[in-house]
Amino acid sequence: MKDLIILIAKNLVDNPDAVSVSEIETEKSTTYELRVAPEDMGKVIGKQGKIANSIRSVVKAAAYNKSDKRIFIEIAQ
Repeated sequence: MKDLIILIAKNLVDNPDAVSVSEIETEKSTTYELRVAPEDMGKVIGKQGKIANSIRSVVKAAAYNKSDKRIFIEIAQ
């Protein structure tokens, strides 16, 4: 999932070298923290959060059959 998030984010931003994803696992969930350059935050979030929600939907769909854990994506600066 981490690679999928990186792939999507790098194709959206102007500075793909600044994209990084960290993974935080708990017993019942996995949280991915996406970090991008400050000037690229708007491109990853989108108007009214539509792009961010789309990224979350794609990742949750890809992870649906792979694990029983809940998947969360946080976008950090």
